Amino acid sequence: MRYPIVIHKDEGSSYGVTVPDLPGCFSGGDTLDDAFDMAREAIVGHIETLLMDGQQVPKQRPMSVHQAGPDFADGIWALVDVDLAKLSGKTIRVNITMPARVLAIVDEAATRTGDSRSGLLTRAVLQHIEQQAGT
Repeated sequence: MRYPIVIHKDEGSSYGVTVPDLPGCFSGGDTLDDAFDMAREAIVGHIETLLMDGQQVPKQRPMSVHQAGPDFADGIWALVDVDLAKLSGKTIRVNITMPARVLAIVDEAATRTGDSRSGLLTRAVLQHIEQQAGT
């Protein structure tokens, strides 16, 4: 899937990237190549978060619709190709084993945050993997 992005660069700053079809999705990079790579990651992460939260992914609009608006008048427009196949909203039931004490802690935390047990575990696992990848 190709998402339109708009790139801005102020003098003396890095490149900033906004994804108009995904409100709140933005990134940046020191070079144009970095900006494109980071935009791809930001789009995938943003959509993944929407899906995990049970929200709808906003519909894409043609780049020309965005270009006509005043918000991005001075930007450079491009398309970023993103493989969303890995982000299927389909859930799969799994059977896991853990100590009853740990399960009670998970359930208490899920209740406190308003999550389901599965939602909390999914978010925790993804956060753990992300932290491990960053080290």
